[in-house]
Amino acid sequence: MYTSETKIRVRYSETDKMKYVYYGNYATYYEVGRVEALRQLGISYKSLEENGIMMPVLENHSKFIKAAVYDDLLTIKVSIPMLPSVRISFNYDIYNEENTLLHKGETTLAFVDINTGRPCRPPEEMLQLLKPFY
Repeated sequence: MYTSETKIRVRYSETDKMKYVYYGNYATYYEVGRVEALRQLGISYKSLEENGIMMPVLENHSKFIKAAVYDDLLTIKVSIPMLPSVRISFNYDIYNEENTLLHKGETTLAFVDINTGRPCRPPEEMLQLLKPFY
């Protein structure tokens, strides 16, 4: 299984009146982790789009365990549990600096041909980079 880690510091603008991370910002943290996981693998969203593939989100699930707060340094651990087909799933575990699990999430995205708007297979380059992990 492919895994990666990305760190992000909670900015004041991401918190609510109680100084907790506003729940809607976790989707942004997922995206940061997902984009960086692919970049660490050797694939960029920019290159996917330049090659005619977009990846819209089909599903987004969140489990709030403990609140992240302003100025926390978060570690977003991302895993891709299985080799993708026309869909790809990402799992997220978000920890604070004390290594306390704060949040769990999952997203499923589709590979879609930009020109036709129809589902397509992932790029062969991506599959070749991921295969050693499965």
